[in-house]
Amino acid sequence: MSIPSRVKLVDVGPRDGLQNEKSPVPAEIKIGLVHRLQDAGLKNIEVTSYVSPKWVPQMADNHEVMSGIARQAGIVYSVLTPNLKGYEAAVLDKPDEIVVFGSASEAFSQKNINCSIAESIERFAPVVEAARAAGIHVRGAMSCTVGCPYEGEIAPERVAYLAGLMKGIGVQHVGVADTIGVGTPRKVQRAMEATLQHYGIDDVSGHFHDTYGQALANTLATLEMGVWQYDTSVAGLGGCPYAKGATGNVATEDVVYMLQGMGIDTGIDLDKLIDAGAYISDFLVRKPNSRAANALITKRAG
Repeated sequence: MSIPSRVKLVDVGPRDGLQNEKSPVPAEIKIGLVHRLQDAGLKNIEVTSYVSPKWVPQMADNHEVMSGIARQAGIVYSVLTPNLKGYEAAVLDKPDEIVVFGSASEAFSQKNINCSIAESIERFAPVVEAARAAGIHVRGAMSCTVGCPYEGEIAPERVAYLAGLMKGIGVQHVGVADTIGVGTPRKVQRAMEATLQHYGIDDVSGHFHDTYGQALANTLATLEMGVWQYDTSVAGLGGCPYAKGATGNVATEDVVYMLQGMGIDTGIDLDKLIDAGAYISDFLVRKPNSRAANALITKRAG
């Protein structure tokens, strides 16, 4: 399989990245981050989620953020919708895409949303049906596809099972997520192969956390399979509130630096992307969690 000549990145920093920040990030800062990402050339941005503020207080300002964005043509603004109630609130803000989710680990599903994998996907069926009837694209996030904090290693068969359930309810695209970052290239390839039993190569993406420093290697391993869509997070923001010790998603800056060096087109301006990461990192009073960003920021200062 030849390596793709172009790659689409979905920046999940504003949602997946910021949802675990302990101190509130004001809506205007989140809006400012989305604006900087779109100015840097990101065409896909996961903005917020419509989950109960009791569970994820950081996302309580979803309506304010979505209505405050100066939207640009050709950009897909996506939101996470955990249930029909969330979808009904989200649809008023006109997202281009909604994200539903399920886990390949039975234990994680129970801990995270208090139900079995099959039940969780069944709950999403009316959400998917409503979104598709309204002409809204539906993406599915498959968590814990290589490892789980409670169950340990996850067999590829479990990933295939989850992908089949998602396909069965009408989910159009799925992301293979290594939620706790334990995956290594061969394991991630096997999880991707399992997913490809149900979805075509143009309808899958990789979502790799960098907890053990494996995210770029896992990105390269799946690029070599022809996978050309990835979720990344500006400044390496994020973790998972239900997965202990899970550090952030792979930094968008690091992935863009690697892809540019390989001659792969992303449509992203790395300098402007680094500025976006510095903007949110300055607000959070810490350095970007991106090797490439920090190296290039240091070089600028020199």
